[in-house]
Amino acid sequence: MQLRLMTWNIHRCIGLDRRFLPSRVVEVLNHHKPDILLLQEVDRGVPRSKRLYLDHLIADALQFPYHTWAQGHVLKQGSYGNATFSRFPIVKRRVLDLKKGWRKSRNCLYTRIRLPRRRALHVFNWHLGLSAKERQFQVQKVLHSNTFCHIPQQQAIIFGGDTNDWRNLLFHGAGLKDMGLDAWSEHGRRSHLRTFPSPNPVGALDKFFWRGPLQDEHVHVSKLQLAKRASDHLPLLVEFQLGQA
Repeated sequence: MQLRLMTWNIHRCIGLDRRFLPSRVVEVLNHHKPDILLLQEVDRGVPRSKRLYLDHLIADALQFPYHTWAQGHVLKQGSYGNATFSRFPIVKRRVLDLKKGWRKSRNCLYTRIRLPRRRALHVFNWHLGLSAKERQFQVQKVLHSNTFCHIPQQQAIIFGGDTNDWRNLLFHGAGLKDMGLDAWSEHGRRSHLRTFPSPNPVGALDKFFWRGPLQDEHVHVSKLQLAKRASDHLPLLVEFQLGQA
């Protein structure tokens, strides 16, 4: 079975021209047609995005039968957070609080997805903090949570999202490699996939990490010109062949 996942910080559907145009985001998503979609900076009830629930708008436009949203940061009016969409049933969800001290509220949205033949896929959708110590704390908190630790070793796990990891330190420095997770470019055998800022990317901020029966992986950045205008990040995609657990 082949799976396509996509992660994208959609910047509240406000593009580089400062225009709020969800239609651009929807067009990019529709072009790539992911089976599972991880979005960050998804508004609900915020004036700048016409008080829309952007996760509902996107789910309806792309006909995702299953989706869930987690509040990350509360504004004067409304809030924004992470949203996960799936073509397959989401059978469990949990929100892991990643706030550290006085810093901005952050979280990780966990979903357990039931794939055909009752196989389980565990997906962690996160948007990490701006300082290196904060990110290390947040990754460690997820890796030592009951949610992660109780996942059977043989089952498929995928982490995706905006890591804000400018120096590409998380894989080796925050315990991801030690927990048996894999990555596309963090080993140094491949070039980092740069996604920010979208017109001329210099930082590989958006990343996937994975573990379990996920084979023949291919990770790549969207090359659509529209994606460069629709948000300040570029979408990152990964395809896997799901093996037997």
